[in-house]
Amino acid sequence: MATVVNLDNSVEATNQQQAVYDKEKMPSFVGPEEMFSGQVDVKLTFPNQDAVPFSGAFVTFQPKARTAWHDHPGGQHIVVTKGVAITATRDGQVVACQEGDAVWCPADVDHWHGAMPEAEMTHFVITGVKDGDAVNWKDKVTDEQYDAAVAAIKAAQ
Repeated sequence: MATVVNLDNSVEATNQQQAVYDKEKMPSFVGPEEMFSGQVDVKLTFPNQDAVPFSGAFVTFQPKARTAWHDHPGGQHIVVTKGVAITATRDGQVVACQEGDAVWCPADVDHWHGAMPEAEMTHFVITGVKDGDAVNWKDKVTDEQYDAAVAAIKAAQ
């Protein structure tokens, strides 16, 4: 749990204080089947706000798990915190990212992301919100699309 104190011992609150999002109080959920293939767990870390139009979450994918095709009207940063992430776009770009790597997915670009077949992967996402929308979910990534992306990465290594 986070601890918040004022160094000057004041107790007067202002609207300029830092916001603290206690990890124990932020929601978590299993990724819904219509939006994900395989086991995916989402842990929100902070919500979007009017003045701050983006949110953050840790997302853990078990081996071979992945999102459906989707886009983000406000774009999305992906920071890999564990394992190897794979992401692909409709135009055929496939990227593999190691722990510590970051990827920027521009606004309105159809893409998916997930774990390689060998191990689980966790990434931290910072998702932009535009006109109240963070994500537009689309069709599921087929096994053939996933396998082709994995094969392309392995062939390039």
